[in-house]
Amino acid sequence: MLTLLTVSLLALQSVADSSPFRALALPTPTTVRSSAGAPGPRYWQQRADYVTRATLDTGANVLTGSERIRYVNHSPDALDFLWVQIEQNIFAPGSITYQLNQPPLHFAGGAVFDFTGKGFLGGIAIDRLTAGGKPLGRTEYGTMMRVDLPRPLLPDSAFTFEVGWHFPVPPYGGGRMGRIGSRFYEIGQWYPRLAVYDDVHGWNPLPYIGAGEFYLEYGDFDVSLTLPAGFVVAATGTVQTPAEVWTAEQRARLARARGSAERVQIITKAEASANGARRTPGTKTWRFTASNVRDFAWAAGPDLRWDASTWHGVLIETYYHPEAAPWEEANKMARFTIQHFSETWGMYPWPHATTVEGLVEGMEYPMITFVPSLEKREDQYWVLMHEFGHEWFPMMVGSDERRYPWMDEGFNTFIDYGAAEGYFKGTAYGDTVRRELLADYQVSAVPGPEQPLIDKPVEQRDLAWAAYQKPALMLTILRDAVLGRETFERGMREYVRRWQFKHPQPADFFRTIENVSGKDLDWFWREWIYTTARLDQAVDSVTAGRDTTFIYLSNRKEMMLPVTLELRYADGSKETRELPIEMWNLGSRFTYGVATKKPVVAVTIDPKGIYPDVARGNNTWAASR
Repeated sequence: MLTLLTVSLLALQSVADSSPFRALALPTPTTVRSSAGAPGPRYWQQRADYVTRATLDTGANVLTGSERIRYVNHSPDALDFLWVQIEQNIFAPGSITYQLNQPPLHFAGGAVFDFTGKGFLGGIAIDRLTAGGKPLGRTEYGTMMRVDLPRPLLPDSAFTFEVGWHFPVPPYGGGRMGRIGSRFYEIGQWYPRLAVYDDVHGWNPLPYIGAGEFYLEYGDFDVSLTLPAGFVVAATGTVQTPAEVWTAEQRARLARARGSAERVQIITKAEASANGARRTPGTKTWRFTASNVRDFAWAAGPDLRWDASTWHGVLIETYYHPEAAPWEEANKMARFTIQHFSETWGMYPWPHATTVEGLVEGMEYPMITFVPSLEKREDQYWVLMHEFGHEWFPMMVGSDERRYPWMDEGFNTFIDYGAAEGYFKGTAYGDTVRRELLADYQVSAVPGPEQPLIDKPVEQRDLAWAAYQKPALMLTILRDAVLGRETFERGMREYVRRWQFKHPQPADFFRTIENVSGKDLDWFWREWIYTTARLDQAVDSVTAGRDTTFIYLSNRKEMMLPVTLELRYADGSKETRELPIEMWNLGSRFTYGVATKKPVVAVTIDPKGIYPDVARGNNTWAASR
């Protein structure tokens, strides 16, 4: 027979921990990923090096290539097979993307990012897959290909194999690459490349549908591109054949640009127009090498203008068509951007930063980005700067974009606002641009349709909000209201330093920021990333004693944040008080005592209006008259 004491104990045991400050359920730290958020003493990641030869047939618009891949297994596991990404199959008949009729991504201002090929049917053909001259077994699953190894690849061993392939270049390739007729090409996702094998998921063979971007291994690239002789080429990496592909005058101008803070025209408008009108017979082979990058992309055409300047040893390059007049400022924009991001978040690590004007709405690759020409100066800067911001997230900090776009697009969007504020400092746009985050909150943070940030990108109904704007708002609030600018920026810089050229997971970011700041932020990550919690801070009432005024505050919804109070006194003076998050330790109501004999006539929560409070009407109390 149960005693009353036993029943009472059982009842107590059944009460769940509902404290908003309860610990977040994160993966257990290991020697691979430490409890402090840093790579552990046994951290490992794989490596993939590529030697690639490709030829572009502009008559048939077909790209044919071959590559030798050296894959190094640094994991503690023996691998029986490899997963290789063959992403051009997103345009194959019957692809998942076409079957699902994948919806486009809509941005504020009307920009549309279509993840499909707009009906183009293509796909990649694997012509050869061998190792040591012997065929390898393979199985294709849409945009992924499993390669069976002749014997297990043991830890600390390497495997080299060869792939031959070809595919028709789509006019519009999922918003990330494509061509204009047979005269201009922006090429990404164009070669078979290794999927990531990590300590968290093992292989990461999630299909490429469009909405989820990329998760890639780092390595070295040696790429030779054979193209029409009249084409100018911009690419990831450093040109190894300058005398064969550039004129003596172009080389001389480029040498001048390497010492110039102002743009030098390597190919002028008149020269670009003349080159476009000229038909040069034959082909040229451009050879590029790049070290410690996770991808390789390129663009080519006969009529490209080319400007260059240098900042801190980094060559800043802009390529654009003669009619793209807004791009005459692009080199200045690019130089400011690379300098701003380097000085704020960590030095740009590669020899050049190049952007190319063309048909793609905006896309990023190591050392090179694709950006359209836009009439409005602010829009032009935003897209150009946003794509360069990706050189930090995820080109340097190699997060898993297929699962966590908020660690890529979101972190980048946050740092973009700082760059935009800097470039347009002192203008109405520069002084107010970050305010659009709260405007977006009012439109997109709708109870019911809104989804947690932790959901995969292919599951998000409003990806522009979940991947870009909400994470930027989250980090803005973390900086301005929770940690303070100095502490926040120290934490972000440490995160970039620790995970440069590595693969962080969400827990690594959380733990890094918490350890650097000395703050327990489990409550913050839970409400912003794992839920769609909403904020409603209120002044319930105010009472005055002889020498103390009591302000009764409440937190009426799920989200918690510290409270900023503006107090106005009868004598016309005012002051601001900052109350820490610990005020909510004992529940959703808090009484704040202000030691003062002056009558308080008004109290306002969040006087600068930086919080996403859903009911601002209860943020203010005023004394009756």
